[in-house]
Amino acid sequence: MGLDRLNITVIGAGIGGLAVARACALRGADVTVLEQAAEISEVGAGLQISPNGFAVLRALGLGDALRRRAVQAKAVSLRDYRSHEVVRLDLGALENGDYYFIHRADLIEILAAGARAAGVKIRLLQKVSGVTPGARPKVELANGATLVSDLVIGADGLHSRARVALNGTSAPFFTRQVAWRTTIPNPGGRGPEARVHMGPMRHVVSYPLRDSTLLNIVAVQEKAAWAAESWSQKDDPDALRAAFGDFCPEVRAMLDAVQEVHLWGLFRHPVAAVWQAGNVALLGDAAHPTLPFMAQGASMALEDGWVLADALSARADVPEALARYQTRREARVRRVVEAANRNAWKYHLSFPPLRWAAHTALRAGGALAPIRMMRQFDWLYGHDVTQIPA
Repeated sequence: MGLDRLNITVIGAGIGGLAVARACALRGADVTVLEQAAEISEVGAGLQISPNGFAVLRALGLGDALRRRAVQAKAVSLRDYRSHEVVRLDLGALENGDYYFIHRADLIEILAAGARAAGVKIRLLQKVSGVTPGARPKVELANGATLVSDLVIGADGLHSRARVALNGTSAPFFTRQVAWRTTIPNPGGRGPEARVHMGPMRHVVSYPLRDSTLLNIVAVQEKAAWAAESWSQKDDPDALRAAFGDFCPEVRAMLDAVQEVHLWGLFRHPVAAVWQAGNVALLGDAAHPTLPFMAQGASMALEDGWVLADALSARADVPEALARYQTRREARVRRVVEAANRNAWKYHLSFPPLRWAAHTALRAGGALAPIRMMRQFDWLYGHDVTQIPA
């Protein structure tokens, strides 16, 4: 069943918004994406697309475009902050080896081009001030205009207007962790692996981007001082270097190369209780913000986009389709969010005997049962929403 007579407004031209726009347009819907920025762009940083997320890009016809722009990941190396490797996880052991590192701006460019090619209209400088659910939901713009459509999809991130319309306001709480992110040149030609240097109350993740010419860096520190929940907030690179000054020479050398860095506070938000009502649906961070400790934010948004379009195309009744969408997605994303919430402490062990015991267990698992270590992620990476009936 197609979506030939459905008029859809998507709020937000991020990963989830552009993916769902293309998915719906390919099924025949008339889709308009509203983006408040003057251009479709992202603060420069990398992200990881695991096999479950790549399955959606492949089904959307964008798999080859991503392969051309991304670095295919081969391994994850967990290391003590003083340098030695604790365990190496072979991503080739995954049943589907399509695991990629890509610059966020490159993925947005691929999705925007794909959306436009499918007939999606992308309107820039459209700041949304409110959403009114109903049989014909309304989107109010800051310039005073009102748009009416058959369906409104809120892919408008952490500070979603659509989420407020369905759930009211809620107060996230600061996790007492802050994260810096930046990219630096990769003159040493670091290979296609992610390295996680784990230290007391801190860790640093690094991996290559753009034909391995860049290294993406995300550094997380437990810190009582609050930092704004904004990816665009800049910080002094010297503050980053000072926070990790006792890490190994490899990490210090990377941080010495940092010229510009962004800092944001990590906040835990509840998964939305209401994802859909009155022909308004939430997607991605608007529905289920997640901490970055499972590297699943982008892949969950991609999965959402596919499942929402799939549910709409399988049912003539929009409210029934939206209810089916939430049913299919909620338990899975709650599991991912909870896994990410639990993961940070594993990298930040500060009591030396406990850190030694944990690292010894990881090292033994990697040596004695490497396949079993990777199979623990089958529930996540092996899940292909494009192969599950609507």
